[in-house]
Amino acid sequence: MPHYHSLGQIPHKRHTQFRKPDGGLYAEELFSTEGFSSNYSLLYHIHPPTQIIRCDEPIDVSPKPANDNILKHRSFEGFQVKPEADYLKSRKIILYNNDVNLSLAAPQKSMTDYFYRNSDADEVLFVHEGNGILRTPYGQLEFGYGDYLIIPRGTVYQIQFSTEQNRLLVVESFSPVRFPKRYQSRYGQLLEHSPFCERDIRKPQNLETIDQTGEFLIKSKKKGLMYDIWYANHPFDLIGWDGYEYPFAFSIHDFEPITGRVHMPPPIHQNFEGNNFVICSFVPRMYDYHPDAIPAPYHHSNIDSDELLYYVDGEFMSRKHVTRGMITLHPAGIPHGPHPGAVEKSIGQKETKELAVMVDTFHPLIMTQEAADIENPNYVMSWAE
Repeated sequence: MPHYHSLGQIPHKRHTQFRKPDGGLYAEELFSTEGFSSNYSLLYHIHPPTQIIRCDEPIDVSPKPANDNILKHRSFEGFQVKPEADYLKSRKIILYNNDVNLSLAAPQKSMTDYFYRNSDADEVLFVHEGNGILRTPYGQLEFGYGDYLIIPRGTVYQIQFSTEQNRLLVVESFSPVRFPKRYQSRYGQLLEHSPFCERDIRKPQNLETIDQTGEFLIKSKKKGLMYDIWYANHPFDLIGWDGYEYPFAFSIHDFEPITGRVHMPPPIHQNFEGNNFVICSFVPRMYDYHPDAIPAPYHHSNIDSDELLYYVDGEFMSRKHVTRGMITLHPAGIPHGPHPGAVEKSIGQKETKELAVMVDTFHPLIMTQEAADIENPNYVMSWAE
């Protein structure tokens, strides 16, 4: 994903002696989400990152299905998810399959008395409302409205919010999150036709080196269970690190849309990908400029993918009664398209101000009770004249 980056102090050669001022050795850690066969970073700790002093019994936090009806158009009012003070408790899984968990969150408070580590999944946090700082051993990432925060699995982090009004869309990917292959050269550089480039990637800054001993709680999730694991040393004790595997931020406002004379298909909006799913960014753009163009999307059959659209801001000419934070789910197997009247209404329009995040999954999504609680049951009939 991002290219090589380094912060703090590192030795001249990897896997060699790197000593502290008192003569002791710094503890080297290789961090990779795909074993020894892909990108990695080398982290240099003041203390070994293995000093566990206590473990509590795990708690089941796995999603539970609400029903088995997966062939129905659905809509959910995302902002009906009630705010909660605690960050992890505020995260409500609404849809899931074997590849991804999709959650909504409205946390009110910063993480102050614990750290979090998702040992199963890369996380993509889309910030709809709120701002603050993502704190990690790699350094800090400031974030705000419209930012994607990409956090590799196994990364320990804390979020420091600057406000109590925060809204997040959370994608947990059980495979590494990448930029689309077609946007990259064989050597990994983002190509000229890509709708974004390396300059748009915000890397960690302001490395914190905290040398503290005591009891530090890292809540760690693995296979649907949450483990409370206590460590003897502060997890942000890196003196330095370098490599290719680290959290980063990307703003949806830096996505440059691809347009054409006639309507362009959804893959032009793609921003990220994982195994069996993609994440797309819909941003303000000029409409198609053929004299007979129809800007509204044509009806299409999702034969191989469920389509989830999370509405962020702006007007959406293909849908009626769109609200901020609303989610639509159009499952694989049945066609969908613009609401009645939307096609004619779109003709002659020059631009759109819409802002949305789309997640297409290539295996069916299963709805939880948290989703059922915020569902608009009449949506499936909204195409009826």
